This record gives sequence, C-alpha cells and structure tokens, in this order.
Amino acid sequence: MEFTSAEGEQRYAALVRAASRAVVGLDFDGTLSPIVEDPTKAHVHPDAGQVLRELSAEVAAIAVVTGRPARQALDLGGLEEVGADVAAAGKHLFVLGQYGNERWSSERRRIVSPRPPAGLSTFLRELPRALREADAAEAWVEDKGLAHAVHTRRLPDPQGAHQRLLPVLRDLAGRNGLAVEPGRHVIEVRAPGMDKGKAVEVLAEEVGAGAFLFAGDDLGDVPAFKALRTMADGGMPTLLVCSASEEENALVELADVVVDGPDGVLDLLRQLTADARATR
Repeated sequence: MEFTSAEGEQRYAALVRAASRAVVGLDFDGTLSPIVEDPTKAHVHPDAGQVLRELSAEVAAIAVVTGRPARQALDLGGLEEVGADVAAAGKHLFVLGQYGNERWSSERRRIVSPRPPAGLSTFLRELPRALREADAAEAWVEDKGLAHAVHTRRLPDPQGAHQRLLPVLRDLAGRNGLAVEPGRHVIEVRAPGMDKGKAVEVLAEEVGAGAFLFAGDDLGDVPAFKALRTMADGGMPTLLVCSASEEENALVELADVVVDGPDGVLDLLRQLTADARATR
C-alpha cells in the first residue's frame, strides 16, 4: 500500500489503535471484485471471504456498500456464508445495496428494500429515444429493480459514448424526478435522496462506530469519502482507501492510501488484521 502523505500514515496508526470499535466499509466492483465486461460475472476475489472472516474478529463491523442490488452482491460475493460465520463469532456483516437503499445484515439475514421510485417507468419508456439521440442505441441497459444502469463498456468508443449520454440522461432523469450516478463506463438512474455518504453516516451512528475505514474505486464512492472526512473533522479516526485502476482516478487525490485494485485492498485488510491483533 502507498500512503499519500505522512498524515495518511498517522491516520492508519490511529485506526489500528481504535480497531475494536471500527467499521470497515467496502465497495464491491473494483474493490472486492475486478471490473469485468459482464457485471453478472463479477465474482469477488477468491481470497475475499477468508480475509473478511479474519478481519471481523478485530473490528466492530464490516459493511459492503455497493450500487449493485443487495441480492447480487450476496450471491457474487458468497456473503451469506461469510455472514453466517461472522455472526457466529458475535460480529456484524452488512450489505447495503443500491447505494444504501437496500439492506441486509448477518443478524437478520433478509433484504429490506423500498418500492421502485416514481418516475422510473416513464424514464424507461423514453430511454430508447434518448439512447438513439446520443448515438448509443446499442448500450446495454441493466435492470437493477430500484434503478437502471446504462453501460457503455461494450460499445466501440466507451468513453465517447459515456460523454454523449451523460447530459442526455441527466435531462431525462431530471424531468422524471430521478437522480443520476455516473461511474466507470456506466450511468445509473435511480431515486434521489440516498448515496453512499448517507449510507455510511447512518451505519456509523447505528453501530456506534469509534473509527471508520472506507475503500472504493469510483465516482459513486466520493460521497462516502466526504462523509468520512466530516467524521474525521469531528475527531473520529478514519482511513480513506483508493482501489486504483487505469480507468478511474477520481479518488486518488482524496485518499489516505492508494492500493492496486482488489489484490491491494485485500493486502491492506490483511495488514490491518495483523496490526490490530498485535495491539490487543
């Protein structure tokens, strides 16, 4: 892992000292799972389950905070099995899906989800025309239940298509009372009022967190990074971890630590586990 400053090293040391009261928040795609063309095949790193089990013994709670539906994250991550082991050890694993709109915990073991947002059905009726206008008619539209994601990764010019689509979809979403979340070769349209920042704020309060680490890789993780900076300003030990890639660098300047993709994230979590154990 590479600290971005001397302050980053100090924040890591403070987090280790407070590990028993810490929440570890983790994005899914690009953080626990490598980015792939077909999101339905984005299984977590094969070592992730064991790393999370071992980490859970040293921290208060672990939370996977993702734009994916919670059910997808549970299945692709094998997280129900991990959660059963974490719960048996008296600790907590949370899966907050769709930016926090859906919730699963190792204690209750069922997904709690709201209804799809008003305006989504009208947006979907008008979406094919919007895609044609942006010369992106072949973009793949993923139905996520509470949201729809328009992927440009499979198009001949993914970045160009993304740039053409973003203002078009922002206008269409705005007219239907929906929010837009741009990401790495994807634009998600969903209900307003919830993001990863609010999700981690609610979780920190619920768990009574005394420290918080968050690891992410994409624009959708920026609100969580900003929420942790506010927690740090209030005196809580925090650590911001960027899972770096060639495609997206929005988090590098905000991060305390930069690691090399999911492999680097898991190495950092192993180190945190070992360091926290050594301070007990």
